[in-house]
Amino acid sequence: MKRKKRGTERKYHGVSLNRREFVVFAAHGAAALVLPRLVVSATGSSSRRHRPNIVLIVSDDQGYADIGCYAHPGDINTPNIDRLAREGVRLTNGYASAPVCAPTRAALVTGRYQQRFGFYTASDSRTGMPITEITIAQLLKQAGYVTGVIGKWHLGYETSYRPLKRGFDEFYGFLGHGGHDYFDLKIMDPVTAIYRNDKPINETGYLTQNFTREAVSFIERHHQKPFFLYLPYSAVHAPLQAPEEYLKRFNTPDKKRDTYLAMLACMDDGIGKVLESLQRAGINDNTLIIFLSDNGGALPSAANNGALRGGKHSVYEGGIRVPFILRWPRRLQAGSVCSEPVICQDAFTTILAAAGVKPPSDRIIDGKNVLPVLRGGSTRHLHDSLFWAWVKPNMKEKWAIRRGKWKLLSDKGRVELYDLESDISETKDLAGQKPELVKELTKIFKDWRAKMAPQIKRRRRER
Repeated sequence: MKRKKRGTERKYHGVSLNRREFVVFAAHGAAALVLPRLVVSATGSSSRRHRPNIVLIVSDDQGYADIGCYAHPGDINTPNIDRLAREGVRLTNGYASAPVCAPTRAALVTGRYQQRFGFYTASDSRTGMPITEITIAQLLKQAGYVTGVIGKWHLGYETSYRPLKRGFDEFYGFLGHGGHDYFDLKIMDPVTAIYRNDKPINETGYLTQNFTREAVSFIERHHQKPFFLYLPYSAVHAPLQAPEEYLKRFNTPDKKRDTYLAMLACMDDGIGKVLESLQRAGINDNTLIIFLSDNGGALPSAANNGALRGGKHSVYEGGIRVPFILRWPRRLQAGSVCSEPVICQDAFTTILAAAGVKPPSDRIIDGKNVLPVLRGGSTRHLHDSLFWAWVKPNMKEKWAIRRGKWKLLSDKGRVELYDLESDISETKDLAGQKPELVKELTKIFKDWRAKMAPQIKRRRRER
């Protein structure tokens, strides 16, 4: 019998880790937790066969107006995303949990405000989402789902934080940080390399089209059993690059805008191919698709947020209100519109509810199941309040709270109050007219903020 080398494996509260993983894990100052046994509410083989397939599609930095089914400029043409809304439910008060990429993704896959585990800004992806967090892929995998992520990960570089260690059976994409060159796909370094599962590969082609190809392949290979496909495109994040055949479609006065629109059109065509693959496989009606953007449109990339104020990096509506669509032909009424305020972590709980899987009971799950509201079976608001807190180096924290129609925020160092029902563009600051409401909302926000964890990066630096 071979003997293990001394010191090659360590225990952290019962979890077996190699030395490097132990150091990284301990650096987080994580709570003394081990992953609990995940509970599935329906485990019979018959119920497995009838569970819906799940496709979670995330666009990157897409403008709120850069989609045909929302109020949009004349240069927009997104027929396949529009089809999702035409055959499903379009949400008009859908939010990302942050005005930047990585924190939203952390909330999306855990169902929790990312601040609960110290993930405040994009740079926290360099440290990694704590491995004590349970992902939706872990829960669905134990419930019998095949799980895959194709696209931009952005939740950690070290081995312990990568997709195959977070519940995913398959991974094709890049680890981070931010955007990726769409044409130069050679191995340059471990972070920017394109991975197939746990191996970096030299790849060719156009990145958005590659993601679509792999998504279609995943569906074709796994359509005979329930699957969860997480498809976080990197489009339309910078750098602004598009194939020539798409660039030829657009001729606006702004060449940057032309490239942005070409990138968007390529992603939209890809979503169309995903829909075609579901149809070919005979699983279209029993597939729940959720589509949203990870934050508001990036104005330097020529994104258009329509009537919304601001853009990416802002807690005004243009930075956090996003296109948000659900389509499930078997269960949701086509062509519906819902004004209920929802946030990205609601996708986590909604997906679990659709799959018949219970969320973890040992931690706070902030996401709510939106299906009863979309079906008209509930008149109660899902959330009493929605919260945002974003930290950027050398800047004051940007924060916001929405409660009903009221939104209190601090984006530029002073507190502002807006009535979103009458002023979606946030042009009339009512803070001076309603001091008691400002005081009330400030207290609710501060009470919430006090329960959140310190920033991951800061905790690691202090060790």
